[in-house]
Amino acid sequence: MKNKFKFTTALLMSGILGFSACTDSFKDFNATNGAYTDELQKYDNQTNLVPFATIQKGIIYQTGIEGTDWQYQVMQNLAADMYAGYFHDMNGSFNDKNSTYKLNDGWTSAMWTTTYSQCMPIILNSEELNTEKEFPLFNALTKILKVTTMHRVSDYYGPILYRNFGKTNAAPESQEQVYKNFFEDLASAVTLLKNYKGAETFAESDIMMPAGKRTHTQWLKFANSLRLRLAMRISNVNPTLAAQEAKAALDPDNGGVLEKANETVGQYGIRNPLGGVSAWSEVYMNASMESFITGYKDPRLEAYYVKAVGGSNEAQGNIPELSPIAGKFKGVRQGSGVPDNRYINHSATSITIGHKIIIMTAAEVWFLRAEAALRGYVTDKTAKECYEEGVKTSFSQWGTAGVDDYLQSNATPSKYVDAFNAAFDAEPTTTITPKWDEAATNEQKLERIITQKWLAIYPEGCEAWAEQRRTGYPKLFKVVVNNSDKVAGQKIDTDIMIRRIFFPQSYKTDNATLYNALVSALGGADNGGTRLWWDAGKNNF
Repeated sequence: MKNKFKFTTALLMSGILGFSACTDSFKDFNATNGAYTDELQKYDNQTNLVPFATIQKGIIYQTGIEGTDWQYQVMQNLAADMYAGYFHDMNGSFNDKNSTYKLNDGWTSAMWTTTYSQCMPIILNSEELNTEKEFPLFNALTKILKVTTMHRVSDYYGPILYRNFGKTNAAPESQEQVYKNFFEDLASAVTLLKNYKGAETFAESDIMMPAGKRTHTQWLKFANSLRLRLAMRISNVNPTLAAQEAKAALDPDNGGVLEKANETVGQYGIRNPLGGVSAWSEVYMNASMESFITGYKDPRLEAYYVKAVGGSNEAQGNIPELSPIAGKFKGVRQGSGVPDNRYINHSATSITIGHKIIIMTAAEVWFLRAEAALRGYVTDKTAKECYEEGVKTSFSQWGTAGVDDYLQSNATPSKYVDAFNAAFDAEPTTTITPKWDEAATNEQKLERIITQKWLAIYPEGCEAWAEQRRTGYPKLFKVVVNNSDKVAGQKIDTDIMIRRIFFPQSYKTDNATLYNALVSALGGADNGGTRLWWDAGKNNF
């Protein structure tokens, strides 16, 4: 059987950015489990397994090879992970770019370019190979993986090429249309998996599910959970469709959702790029996270970050601390714009290359159910019950004790005190507590749900940033310095904060037709201040 990759106009348009390093390394990416060659396809089931194995790695793009972690860094860590309030890079040479809203096109283009030049061609090939009739199992798995991969891209940029990818002169689809396509594909995948009666022929190449759970029934739970995630994403702009999809996702006849701490969907057994970037001393606690997690005295703190080393040394310019931070958990304020490495002795992430890469947890699903109950979409459990189960599941996932006391805590976020410059200090943004308050307004209940979800889905910054933009929670610190106006047409309001990532700017000259179509589908200026379709700017109940 010959390879069926289609190097169509859409693919060529995505490749002209010249992001060559990703392309060059992709031969190794495939080679991790064997390139998709004619020879391999002669072996039993390899035509299905090789693309399946490769597509999984493309969700949070990782080759699994040392030296390629920078791909994750530019695609996610210098954007979503920071804007979500999880991390900050202390490297002074980076602090005048994305951190201060002076967006770096090379970084912000990476999610788009890499996904379309490396991941979507394989997904397209798998769709054409694995028809619903001939290979229903792999057709369903491909649909789930496609939605998992591409909703992250849409949640960065807005309009994307989804159903139209691979077609000559394809037009981009609006985010509203893309989300409807996501739901259609997930509904189809659920039906296929519910009806599947065959063998589990994919387990040897399954890196997404924990050992012992590499079954089509577990993938069915993931499909429903993902459907629920996306349903809540659109709840402020299309509550009717959101309610419909949430109810379908939680319908027990459809196979269930993730519920237990040991059901984390991720990437198991391959190198975690976050740990690789951290080893370069470039992944530190964000000041917003410090405010919440230390204010709450959250027992998960030591599972998430390491204590600050503190002290003054040559590596950080011998800048003296205002007060000792050694042995404390200290974060870095986004947008300070400092040109040096003064924060190098602050708290780094505890994630190493050996940690599983987290894509979705059962704790997240419980918080999604809490919001669905709050909105009246489902009535099987109360918002309080789901909220508390979400916190308990997260504590169990991280092996942390003390959840009962935590759920009764009236602690509030703490003030951020910069180790070097009092001008960067910041008062806490909220008084929301871990303890549930049944007498609170729906808005306050939502803030409590989303704040705890944000803490629970660490360190997956793409999802955390999307939900923060959708709901406004948790309330993060604003940038100290806003340099967005130093790039023509890219003004971002400090108070409203960054709302999206702009399209690859080389398209303006290299493919004006595609660029203009994308901007038209966006319905606003191509800058970081334009809201996406699901970003209504308020929560509608």
